[in-house]
Amino acid sequence: MMQSAVGKAVAGLGAVVVLGLGGLGLYENHEHKVADQLSAQLAAQNEQNQQMSAALSNAQSQVEQLNNKVNALSAANAAAQEQAQQQAQAAQAQRSRTSVRRKNVEDERFKKLQSQVDTQGQAIDQTRTDLAGTRNDLTGTQNDLAQTRTDLSNTRTELSGSIAHTHDELVLLQKRGERNYYEFDIAKSKQFDQKGPVGIRLRKASTKHDFADLDLLVDDRSLNQKHVNIFQPVMFRTPDTPQPIELVINNITKDHIHGYISTSKYKQSELASMQPGSSGGTSAATTAPAENAASAADGTRQKLPPQK
Repeated sequence: MMQSAVGKAVAGLGAVVVLGLGGLGLYENHEHKVADQLSAQLAAQNEQNQQMSAALSNAQSQVEQLNNKVNALSAANAAAQEQAQQQAQAAQAQRSRTSVRRKNVEDERFKKLQSQVDTQGQAIDQTRTDLAGTRNDLTGTQNDLAQTRTDLSNTRTELSGSIAHTHDELVLLQKRGERNYYEFDIAKSKQFDQKGPVGIRLRKASTKHDFADLDLLVDDRSLNQKHVNIFQPVMFRTPDTPQPIELVINNITKDHIHGYISTSKYKQSELASMQPGSSGGTSAATTAPAENAASAADGTRQKLPPQK
């Protein structure tokens, strides 16, 4: 009777492990899909951002050209008005000394010059109207560019829900209980600082461009990571991790970085040891709390043993 209960407990535990492995696979596929979506949307948003920047530069060039044209027309108009005034004064003096015919000739010249001044004034008014329209277009382009940047920021926020930007967000991720998190606070040094399964050494931190150069020590192997941007996950695997190890930097100052390491809750060897028929699985079943055996009998979910 007792052997039958133990057998049921072992079978229940095996089912839970299989479900857990399936869940881990789905989680990993989800992470890959999210990363692909982020890359595609960021590429599209960056292309749109470049197009908007080009349109903005073109509009600014047009504004500069129109300003130069307005200045040139204003100078020509002032010179024409001064010339018209001088000619009018000369014509007035000449009219007092010449005949009626001479007077008519001067009047025609004055009217012609006045007509030219009026034409130039209309051209200046039209240029000013065009300049105002171009400025409105420039304002609209700037607003569109700002909206694009906002959309890009929102896209990054939506697709990076599994990345902690602050200590409080890291605490929320820890409360989910899906992975282990090791927060680090590292200054530039020649020595490795061990955080969880990873040794970290800071070689360079650029506050201007928000990136850092790192040396990593994983399973006694040295890895070099250059230009790791802030909030950019660095993922790598080890033979005993079912899910990739993730390193995130969420703050960069002079010769100093802050961030965290994220690892799988269980190692591959621990998951294998919990499979039915292995010695580890038998040990886990016999050492589990009594309530696990009872829950296995009625088909409810069991608690996994603590990480070694």
